[in-house]
Amino acid sequence: MSLSRETAETVALRALAWLVGNENLLPVFLGATGASESDLRARAADAEFLGSVLDFVMMDDAWVVAFCDGAGLAYEQPMMARAALPGGGEVHWT
Repeated sequence: MSLSRETAETVALRALAWLVGNENLLPVFLGATGASESDLRARAADAEFLGSVLDFVMMDDAWVVAFCDGAGLAYEQPMMARAALPGGGEVHWT
């Protein structure tokens, strides 16, 4: 099952809100991406940026679990949302 782009963006925005509310993880995200706090506001409607938010959250299973548990989402939702955003298609190495 796939998600619509609108639904994927909503999941990613919820992930961004979760990150912003996480005082321990937000600085890690900012450091890893080079984004500033003002970038978070300015780029919240940018589908490519939202994809990077999901990429970051999916780096650690514990983060996925914490986000999904807090948001009431199934654990596969971030992956499904990422696939529906720009750059989220599966990579085929053949």
